[in-house]
Amino acid sequence: MSIREKILTYIINNKEVDQKYISLLSKGAKDYKDFKGILIEKKLITEEELLLLFSQELKIPFLDLKRFKVPAKNKDLLFKDTAIKYKVVPICKIGNVLTLSTSNPLDIMAYDDIKIMTGSEKVDLVLSREEDIFKAIRELYKSADHIVNRFEDTVEIDIEDLNDTKGNLENLISESKRSPIVRAIDVIIYNALKKGASDIHIEPYEDKLLVKYRIDGLLVEEFSFPKKNQQAVLARLKIISSLDIAESRLPQDGRFKVRFENREIDFRVSSLPANHGEKFVLRVLDKQNLAAGLEKLGFSQKPLKTFRQSVDSPFGIILVTGPTGSGKSTTLYSIISQINTPEKNIVTIEEPVEYLLEGITQIPVNSDIGLTFSEGLRSILRQSPDIVMVGEIRDAETADIAIKASLTGELIFSTLHTNSAVGAIARLKDMGVEPFLLASSLRATTAQRLVRKLCSQCKEKYTIDEATLNSLNINFFCHKHGGVVNFYKPKGCDSCGHTGYKGRVAILEVILLDDKIRAMIVEHASEEEITKYAKEYRDYDTLKEDGFVKCIEGITSLEEVIRVTSD
Repeated sequence: MSIREKILTYIINNKEVDQKYISLLSKGAKDYKDFKGILIEKKLITEEELLLLFSQELKIPFLDLKRFKVPAKNKDLLFKDTAIKYKVVPICKIGNVLTLSTSNPLDIMAYDDIKIMTGSEKVDLVLSREEDIFKAIRELYKSADHIVNRFEDTVEIDIEDLNDTKGNLENLISESKRSPIVRAIDVIIYNALKKGASDIHIEPYEDKLLVKYRIDGLLVEEFSFPKKNQQAVLARLKIISSLDIAESRLPQDGRFKVRFENREIDFRVSSLPANHGEKFVLRVLDKQNLAAGLEKLGFSQKPLKTFRQSVDSPFGIILVTGPTGSGKSTTLYSIISQINTPEKNIVTIEEPVEYLLEGITQIPVNSDIGLTFSEGLRSILRQSPDIVMVGEIRDAETADIAIKASLTGELIFSTLHTNSAVGAIARLKDMGVEPFLLASSLRATTAQRLVRKLCSQCKEKYTIDEATLNSLNINFFCHKHGGVVNFYKPKGCDSCGHTGYKGRVAILEVILLDDKIRAMIVEHASEEEITKYAKEYRDYDTLKEDGFVKCIEGITSLEEVIRVTSD
């Protein structure tokens, strides 16, 4: 007799309820979790009675968490999000056996996942009330934002053997396809997607394999694997990414796709040889974000309107500038996706190709065979393109070809590493571009950054005194928006993982060139002179000012804007 049947028998024998009604409830339940919820909601059984049945039938002891203080050090045994997801509390770890408190001992798959993530050989269970489990989780992790699992390795790998896979290649491939390893990679990917991570970093160390997620622009340590599993985990990554499993001395690039919540997500994979094995970085590329367009990126209406004017140009160069990780590529892909129609010949040259877009010719740079940005762009122009996206202008030759192409009727989009929109003009001049060519071809320059969004569930309103506003040089800006204004700051709650932030949004500055700015470029005007003119006559707001607008609107915090815009 199954445990579910025994529960039903107990209810029929001890409660005044119709047997047919009980059978109907049982059939309507999708799984045990649903079954348990229905029984408790209908008041046919209490949680205490269920736990007593489990204890008797499965020989699992009961632990009253109201009378048991979970040691604070136990937070290192299990990551907080894992404890919340599976509704468990780490009670102790003796040797390589982890003991967890749970109210659902039937969730075998969950305990297999936890065993893999914590490097435990065995997971033992004790039973506790669900309400007490959540209270214990809150108490245990109240001062811990990000927790790395710790464990004792029973088997050590000789570091010198990590690069020697030829002799044991068949064994390594076989090990990488074992169910625990396959499930481990699935857990890494699934958790990253649920948390909204943009990158997954898998880093080998002397005694462990560490997994980190980049969430809202910041790296967070998630969990570790035992060193003994390192080769199998990395081999599994190579297999799904179509990399050479026998090559561990040279960097490799690959990609794979997964289906998640009814959408297809690409992963771009990069491996890099390091002291203790190969480091992997998996870049998460969700094409659904591109289809939503520029509005989804959170641009303010004022700079967005100016940006759209430049995109409507029939020819010329439009530059998106900013440091690595500021969302430049996502912005360009969003624009290309929106203007992609059958009657337009759109070609991109990138290093590497990140998003694969239907209806667009995408060319990956390959310097080893001489296919550089400049050579690729020169060949693209022979294909009569309407719109060209150059991943990055890095040298004078690429800049010169792009500018001359824009003067003959092509619309060119590209990125540049500068700190401001006006700084792009000086950067191109430094590359050797003639000022009169630059003035004739450039349509607009933009700069952007990504700031973390305040959690809508817990952000707190506050005001700043005038002396502080003056010290930050934003008092004039606040007066422009109605004098004394409110700002918002992070607090932290369960919804945002107690960080106070959830998601990111872009801030933007745009300069649309007019005849005066073109004349100033030819006359070698300084960045300060062009900026002053743009603010007075072109209604130009800097990145910091656009960020302040988002502070006043309660979208982000003042500290976050200062963090990403300060020189």
